[in-house]
Amino acid sequence: MNWEAVLAPYAQAVEELKIKLKGIRKQYEYESKHSPIEFITGRVKPVKSILEKTELRNIPLDGVEELPDIAGVRVVCPFVDDIYAIVNMIRSRKDLTIAEEKDYITHKKASGYRSYHIIIEYPVETIHGVKMVLAEVQIRTLAMNFWATNEHSLNYKYKGQIPSAIQSRLQRAAEAAFRLDEEMSAIKNEVLEAKRIFHRK
Repeated sequence: MNWEAVLAPYAQAVEELKIKLKGIRKQYEYESKHSPIEFITGRVKPVKSILEKTELRNIPLDGVEELPDIAGVRVVCPFVDDIYAIVNMIRSRKDLTIAEEKDYITHKKASGYRSYHIIIEYPVETIHGVKMVLAEVQIRTLAMNFWATNEHSLNYKYKGQIPSAIQSRLQRAAEAAFRLDEEMSAIKNEVLEAKRIFHRK
């Protein structure tokens, strides 16, 4: 299989989505408004990970397009309610279609993981015409992102079998991160006013 050719539309989707989301962030800055976007990252899943996932899910290689997260974009927000502002913004866009939504903030995973996932169908212009690709958009706060990044590293180290003592600490850390988000949300207006004063100076 020519993986470069297979993954090219996904790479294009990631780059285009990043540019569009960064454009939204800039628009808020131009209008001197609070941006619900802190930063954006994106990636195409490595071939090794794709092969592992197709094997795990018993998907034949020619059905690789069924995987919803080959293209992945992450939007990191300052506050919890910013996440839902981004979700509503994505829902209202005309240049993509939402295939599925998963709210792991209201319904956290057993591990403590919190994030909002949206699977979208995105049209990519190729030399052979328009190709619809699936992409996953993850939206989370800075605190959720800090926790998830470390949990991902530990899962990699322990091959998905994190020792129970560390797992318990991770769950406590997840709750601490969420409490931090709740506290910062409670003083959001104060924080934003402080930022405005700082920028005026």
